[in-house]
Amino acid sequence: MNTPPRRQVGLAQLSLVGTAPPDLVTVAAGAGFDFIGARVRPVTAAERAYDLQPGSPMLKETLARMRDTGVTVKDIEFLLLDGSDQRGAWLRMMEAGQALGAGSLTVAGADPDAARLADTLARMTADGRDFGIVPTLEPISYQAVDSIPAAAELARAAGCKIVVDALHFNRFGGTLDQLAASADLVPLLQLCDGPVQRPATREDLVTESRSERGVPGEGGFDLAALVAAFPAGTPVSVETPSDRRVAELGGPGWARNLKAAADAVLAAAENLQEAGAK
Repeated sequence: MNTPPRRQVGLAQLSLVGTAPPDLVTVAAGAGFDFIGARVRPVTAAERAYDLQPGSPMLKETLARMRDTGVTVKDIEFLLLDGSDQRGAWLRMMEAGQALGAGSLTVAGADPDAARLADTLARMTADGRDFGIVPTLEPISYQAVDSIPAAAELARAAGCKIVVDALHFNRFGGTLDQLAASADLVPLLQLCDGPVQRPATREDLVTESRSERGVPGEGGFDLAALVAAFPAGTPVSVETPSDRRVAELGGPGWARNLKAAADAVLAAAENLQEAGAK
């Protein structure tokens, strides 16, 4: 009987967005995570920028912490493809990602011109081959690419991958059938929870996404079914920001809370998969 590969569990940068990558490695290791996602480019002007370019002191320290703990960097982020010429930005990100040993770079599609976005993704995918990095397109509920089918179509044309985020999957009304049709494109799942009711405005969607998500297993999302829709070895990254609870628990406490919650969800998903195999 073949034993399925052990599922790796990671801590996304957004869960502790104010924690610099070297410290995030240490926090992740203390909580029992296998990997982190590193934000090598800030998403908003309010975010702290982390210099992880080759030769930087922060990269050197991050790599040292990785060697000491065994925690790896699986993915880097984040670039919002808006139709402008962003090649210089993604090449710098890929340089940082290669130095960290990452295999994917998360992007989202804000460009309303689908043909131009497809060309951008194709060029980005071609560039990524020199760095060992594959772009992963994340469908986001308040951006132009806001569904699994739309992201999958673009990814197949470009030769890249997609990321499935539990929050956006629920907010744009994704289905398990859509997941089944694109499971081969998904190298990573992002886990969080939240209320079933979708926020009423785009502004509220953005706020929820960036700063107040729910602990896995404590909201209304059927996370076990979502995880069980993918092979047992598909890695899961816990992307659960909560400004309020990070302030209450501190970074290490919040990370331990998230790891325990994620483990419970993954155990439930494993039970679903075993039941389905009988």
